[in-house]
Amino acid sequence: MRYDFDQIIDRVNTRCAKYDERVKKFGTDKVIPLWIADMDFKTASPIIDALKARAEEGIFGYVSRPDSYFKAGCDWQERRKGWKIDPAMCSWSLGVVPAMTSMAALWGGDKGKILIQTPVYGEFYEITENTGHIVVENQLVEDHGKWSVDWQDFEAKIRDVSMFLLCNPHNPLGIVWDRETLDRMVKLCAANNVLMISDEIHSDLIFHGRKFIPACTVSELARKTVVACFSGTKTFNLAGLQACTVVFPDPEKKKAFDWWWASKDIHRNNSFSSIAMEVCFNEGEEWLEQLLPYLSDNFDFIGDYCRRYIPKIRVNVPDATYLVWLDCRELGLSNEELHRFMIEKAGLGLNDGCDFGRSLHGYMRLNAACPRSVLKKALEQLRAAVDGLQKR
Repeated sequence: MRYDFDQIIDRVNTRCAKYDERVKKFGTDKVIPLWIADMDFKTASPIIDALKARAEEGIFGYVSRPDSYFKAGCDWQERRKGWKIDPAMCSWSLGVVPAMTSMAALWGGDKGKILIQTPVYGEFYEITENTGHIVVENQLVEDHGKWSVDWQDFEAKIRDVSMFLLCNPHNPLGIVWDRETLDRMVKLCAANNVLMISDEIHSDLIFHGRKFIPACTVSELARKTVVACFSGTKTFNLAGLQACTVVFPDPEKKKAFDWWWASKDIHRNNSFSSIAMEVCFNEGEEWLEQLLPYLSDNFDFIGDYCRRYIPKIRVNVPDATYLVWLDCRELGLSNEELHRFMIEKAGLGLNDGCDFGRSLHGYMRLNAACPRSVLKKALEQLRAAVDGLQKR
């Protein structure tokens, strides 16, 4: 079937965080919300149909997890990425962040330090600090809008940590890490007895001919040492159903992880995530193949518009995710001023760049997973606000 991603869906007063938490997040609901990472698109019809059928059963008791559940995800990874996974090494979790938080609690180590690469998904700070550990930042290096690893810094800091949280592909920069980079990370972690955990939740959202490489597949060493997390929640706009799959390199780590969650009596999907995760991987491909070019065109639209009309805002067009990193430094505003400017003058609800790297100044993150008409209105508002700023 043909999907219509231009359709405007009213999400206000639907218990939707993106819209109904605007006052809490921005102090007003008079902003176009382009912040939290979910999409303003209906998910694939087979998923909706399966969930309707589940709802019509009318009984929502305890949920079992059949073998077909993990098989669907493993088949998807092999089919789309060439990653052959043993389902016996898979565990369920509520989400990637809860999974990584539990692993930080379990294996943060005596050093008490966890390495992250900033700017990065802000929850990486919280995962580390909420489990009583110290954040160690390997700051990515920018050169004319291109970001890369500072290897000298990475090699120095990896010696003094117990765990490395990798964002693969990268949020918010949209980097698709290449095999050479991943292999180097794996070798350095293994040489320093550091557990490498790869967050691969955006790994199906890849653009511009790039090829996503699961961290576990770069070498035999990676297969034996790296823990990876994936899910269909970002890919198919199902984040509210809360589910992810964690792939372990050995039975001992899996057993410890499963025990940690079982000790809190959290070890079952809910009635709807159990169905949705299986159906999305088995029947969602047609929807995804239509979504990807639409998102890519959205990126092009944002980049072209800013180059033509708002050249002081430089756009980092991502190769992955649906999140666009905006360099607003030429506006000459502090982080606090930029935050207020986007809300009060542009009428936009974006993510502050300093949430992704606490020492960063002058960046914002924009969620481009919405109908083109919404993006057009948002950029027109931003253009008018910047023009007003320049006339002061």
